[in-house]
This record gives sequence, structure tokens and C-alpha cells, in this order.
Amino acid sequence: MSTSNAAAIVDTKATRRDFYSRIDPANLAPLWEQLHNLVTRTPASACRAVHWPYRQVREYLREAGELITAEEAIRRVLILENPGLRGQAAATTSLYAGLQLILPGEIAPPHRHTQSALRLILEGEGAYTSVEGEKTPMKRGDFVITPSWTWHEHGNETDQPMVWLDGLDVPLVAMLDASFAENTGDQKAPSPQKSAGDSKARYGSNLLPVDYVAPTPASPLFSYPYADTLAALRTLAAGDAPDACHGHKLRYANPVTGGHPMPTIGAYIQLLPDVFSTAPYRCSAGTVFAVIDGAVTVTLDDRTFTAQPNDVFVIPSWAKHHFEAHGETTLFSFSDRPVQEVLGLWREQR
Repeated sequence: MSTSNAAAIVDTKATRRDFYSRIDPANLAPLWEQLHNLVTRTPASACRAVHWPYRQVREYLREAGELITAEEAIRRVLILENPGLRGQAAATTSLYAGLQLILPGEIAPPHRHTQSALRLILEGEGAYTSVEGEKTPMKRGDFVITPSWTWHEHGNETDQPMVWLDGLDVPLVAMLDASFAENTGDQKAPSPQKSAGDSKARYGSNLLPVDYVAPTPASPLFSYPYADTLAALRTLAAGDAPDACHGHKLRYANPVTGGHPMPTIGAYIQLLPDVFSTAPYRCSAGTVFAVIDGAVTVTLDDRTFTAQPNDVFVIPSWAKHHFEAHGETTLFSFSDRPVQEVLGLWREQR
């Protein structure tokens, strides 16, 4: 390169830097300096693969139960923070996860919020979630939802602690600036007035109230018992060969529309036969998994770990991975796939 050409390049860079500094006070920036970081060839998420062993986290939950009451905390939860998203209360870029403890005799007081929430029961039996005045008893493995803007509270009338995995669309709602919430001091929550099983009778028996029109996209069925789910999976496993990438996998459904239980969060359950090893797979939805039964070795490009019952782990968007089951294994998972599908963004690679 000639001396004159080198000088011209230096001069051009200096001129551009001067231009950028002058437009900065006007809250302007040159797209051409950032385009390669904004429109990437594949997802470039800060979300990382992470594994939370339940045995370790459970001990911290026990300590939290001694430090603060459910009433004081409103919700006694340890947030599962992704190491690539610390300080953002995020398990993936769009979803929150946490482990909630409620001790015998405690009540987590009623509130409601625009964030949709799900629960996967990990420990205990007999406590309840009350949604819009209907008490839903909870057992291990049950999938329970509290749709957006529904009053809900939790109570434990048993003599044993209850622990469950919470999943919410907190980061997604925050990104949209659409967070609203009310406590019982703002407006009275509905008192329990519906018999247990009311929503199942109305919506979960292949029947609907006559002239029923769904008021929201969310499922009116609040509880999906694990006993029913496991029976369905085993029936499928008895008659079908497992899918190479998923084993035997089902998605939880809104019984009215056939869609997802909540418009922003999809939830899934899968059964992997003993010693079954899945083919490599990846998708565009960062996903939170929890082991219900069995155990699974998870292999990604950069790490391997084995998850035991009640362990929680995250597979980031577009991270290639495969599973190997140790014993008959059931995995629960949730992701933002419903949002991606509606927006035409969902992709997978088998």
C-alpha cells in the first residue's frame, strides 16, 4: 500500500469518528458499525447451558425457609439465574425460572400480574394453588398454570414442605413494558368458592359449557395431573417406536383451542426409554428442563452433565445437544416456542 493510500485511509477513519461523535448527542448511531452484531447468521445469545442439581439447591431452600416466612417474602423463591444473564432474573433470554418453598401451615398471599406462570411440582403432596377462587391440589409431577391476570395464592395444609419449579415470562413482559400487578390491598381477590375439580369438569373431559366462548387465549384448565400424563406417555411407548430426537414427546394443550396452555409459554413432557440415546438436535427456543423420573446425561458441544430427579437445566437457543437416559426417564420442559411460532421465527434442526 502506498503512503498516500495509507494516509487517505487514516483520514477517512478520523473523519468518520468525528461524524459519529457529532451525531451522538442527537441520540443517533451508524447502523453500518453494528449491523453484523444485530443481524447475526445464527442466534448469538448470552444464555448459557447450566445445570442446577436439586440436592444442592434444596439445602439452600431449607435455609431460606428459616430466614423468611412465606407471608414476608410474598413468594419464597430462589431464582435460577442463568450464568450468562446474571442480575436479570432470567433462566433464558425470555423466561424466568425459580424454585418455590412453602412450609406446613403457610399461605403465600393472593396476587395477580400480567406475567403468565406455570408450576411443576417437585416435592410433597397435598398443598394447593388457588386460581380465580378454585383450589387445585398438587402432587409431584403435576403441571399447574396461573394464566395472565388471574388471582392466585398457594397454601400448604399438610405436615410436609412443598417445593415446585416456577416458570414465568417475566423477561419477555419486561421487554414489552407490559408489567402490571395487584395485591389484595389493591383489590379483593376472589375467595375459594368453586369446588376442587371444577375446571376439569367444565373443560377437561372432552366437554365444554354450552355456548362457551373463550375469554382469553390461555387454557381454562388449571391442572394437568402427572398420573394422567405418564399414563399417556406409556401408552404411546407401548405402541410406537421412539422419535430419534425426542423419544416419546407430547405438548400440554389448551383443551378448548388445541393451542398452548398459555400464549407466551409452551410446556412439554417426554419419556425416554432406558438406555435410549437421542440423535443430535437443536432449536431456536432456549428451553428449561426438569427431570421428573429417571436420570439423563446431557451432552452439548462444550460440556456434559448428568441430571437426576428434580434437577433443572437449560439448553440455550440453537445449542446442539443429545440425551442419554438412565432408566425410564421423564423430562418436563418449557420454552417461548409459542411466541416464536406466531411470529414465524421458530426453527429446528434434527
